[in-house]
Amino acid sequence: KGMTAHYLLHRTYKVQPGDTIVVHAAAGGMGRILCQWAKALGANVVGTVSSEAKAEAARAAGCDYPVVRSKESFVQKVREVTDGEGAAVVYEAIGKDTMKDSLDCLRLMGMCAAYGHVSGPPDPIDIIQDLGRRGSLFITRPAIMHYVAKRADLEFTARELFKAIADGTLTANIHAEYPLQDAVQAHRDLEGGKTLGALILRPCF
Repeated sequence: KGMTAHYLLHRTYKVQPGDTIVVHAAAGGMGRILCQWAKALGANVVGTVSSEAKAEAARAAGCDYPVVRSKESFVQKVREVTDGEGAAVVYEAIGKDTMKDSLDCLRLMGMCAAYGHVSGPPDPIDIIQDLGRRGSLFITRPAIMHYVAKRADLEFTARELFKAIADGTLTANIHAEYPLQDAVQAHRDLEGGKTLGALILRPCF
């Protein structure tokens, strides 16, 4: 997750101080890392969550504007905090349920980095209607295998991650440990939105 966060924030779209960004699932294991690191880079972070408890967890991780999706429009929140301009980038982890709104909240020539799709694959994108007429938008489906395909890139990304952990930029948040035989329950908790942070499956020898 940390290496994925590194390439998303530093290579897919290089976050600059003052950028407004959107992080979906901001209280999850991946989302919290993105929030922490983006905040250290000087970004203004809008994060979507599924509950008030998760809003607090996202805020603690550096999210400036947690949005409970069932209660508030994150598109409206982005427009509000950017004076109508829109976000520089959306780190899209949800997919089908949020993709069109993610495109709607971008500024001119903004980017949607669609690195996950927990709600299912998004509907097909019309490059004229969905990208061109919304403001010459960019969309990409980044995958870590391509960003670390070269040994030098793998080593660089790992070094940057460990440095961020060592200097306190990133802190791990472990929701719970499960015995390996409870892997099914761990998946149920994850899919049911009951977790805050990462899960660990512990082998039993």
